[in-house]
Amino acid sequence: MRGGKFFDLNEAQANPIAQEALSRIAALYVIEAQGRDMDVDARSQLRQEHAQPLLQSMHDWLLKTRVNVANGGGTAKAIDYSLKRWVALSRYATAGNLPIDNNPVENTIRPIALGKKNWLFTGSERAGKRAAAIQSLLATAKLNGLDPAAWLRATLEALPTCLNSQIDSLLPLRAEPLHQVSS
Repeated sequence: MRGGKFFDLNEAQANPIAQEALSRIAALYVIEAQGRDMDVDARSQLRQEHAQPLLQSMHDWLLKTRVNVANGGGTAKAIDYSLKRWVALSRYATAGNLPIDNNPVENTIRPIALGKKNWLFTGSERAGKRAAAIQSLLATAKLNGLDPAAWLRATLEALPTCLNSQIDSLLPLRAEPLHQVSS
């Protein structure tokens, strides 16, 4: 639940509606910070007690505010964007295992997005597809709490003796990881 549209609107020119939206979003992140070290059930309880009422209040405020905002402007677009995606934006508060935003995924794929122009010159389309597959597997390993280098090493060592019917067991999605990321 980041405030991208409201942030951009307020950056362009101080906007009291955008500032109010950002303040409400900041309050949700304060709750997230309180639940950061909690287990899934405790975080879910925290969100139900504290985040869901703030989300409902924000939704009501957005609906009420939108009626008084002219169509076509940046403020209307920011409010409409949020309201149109409200179910997805607020879904995290219904469970303790969902992130409040997609920052972890964006941070993981940022190097790929930044490098994509460089990878236009991988040598061939086939080489590019291989590079994409490898990058995807390494990013998946990292997102699943595995050390990508250790996972790759263990996978390459196990691959020659792995039966074709068990090849999926080498994917970095396994419930029992081969190597955990060291803290």
